[in-house]
Amino acid sequence: MNDTLLVTGGAGFIGSAVVRHLIDQTEATVVTVDALTYAGHLENLAPVRDHPRHHFAQEDITDAPAMHRLFREHEPDGVLHLAAESHVDRSIDGPAAFVQTNVVGTQVLLEAARTYWEEQGTPEDFRFLHVSTDEVYGELGATGAFTEETPYDPSSPYSASKAGADHLVRAWQRTYGLPVLITNCSNNYGPYQHPEKLIPVVILNALDEKSIPVYGDGKNVRDWLYVEDHVRALLRVLQEGQVGETYNVGGRCEKENIAVVRQICDILDDLRPDGPDEGHRSLITFVEDRPGHDWRYAIDPRKIEEDVGFAPQVDFEEGLRRTVEWYVENREWVRAVR
Repeated sequence: MNDTLLVTGGAGFIGSAVVRHLIDQTEATVVTVDALTYAGHLENLAPVRDHPRHHFAQEDITDAPAMHRLFREHEPDGVLHLAAESHVDRSIDGPAAFVQTNVVGTQVLLEAARTYWEEQGTPEDFRFLHVSTDEVYGELGATGAFTEETPYDPSSPYSASKAGADHLVRAWQRTYGLPVLITNCSNNYGPYQHPEKLIPVVILNALDEKSIPVYGDGKNVRDWLYVEDHVRALLRVLQEGQVGETYNVGGRCEKENIAVVRQICDILDDLRPDGPDEGHRSLITFVEDRPGHDWRYAIDPRKIEEDVGFAPQVDFEEGLRRTVEWYVENREWVRAVR
């Protein structure tokens, strides 16, 4: 891969993993676009920020003149659109920002991409990959899994805004012919994830010997995927996916939230035996469930496995230990992003 790729949200958790991978593992030139809100940090890009193939632009995807200018200046061969407000709790408290960034921002970016693509003579090898979430499908019962044909049924302002963005992307392909692809991914975890998310919250509270909050009874089920595996999936879809198609990305790794929390505590008991006398599990505290908390998500990944040959390489036990060890060793990063 030696193209020029524009990565929106490239200073965030998943976006920065994409950027670091592209610089370290390919010959691609990368244009990172990020507004550097609370969830985007230059510290996430520190290993590659000054690389000659990396260009950083602090811009908001809702700024149409800026987006058109970036396309004209850098002439990308493809777009990986990851910029989004992404925390469900924040969307409940302040939904307007989610509509603005996730819906309006996606529309602005689509128009900038379409204008550029048409000015370039509609090149067949241009690709616009929109990275979305499995939360657009709503929740599952005790059995079954989301497929690409599952009807949308979002529960939170966050998932509703992502569903709206998905529909816009499909409309730009059907109406204007823009060569788009969509991925809907299960829960990611790994290094550099913002401290407000479940796994970092548990790790950091446990390290500080603070109460570890668990919503409800902790029985909500999520399908987990290590972030570096997600990056590999995205690049496979970008290169080999069929234009206009949607691909669900999952890890075949369903876990109850409480099981994940307990596993983190056990890893910390091993890494930090000088912790609480009764072990880190003694810090777990069950708190009132949040509104609209979906009970279970699970991805059926057969399409991406069969069509582009993707399969995760990192199992949950290995990935979780890597993640815990990273947070233990990178407390300065945590202080910086907080």
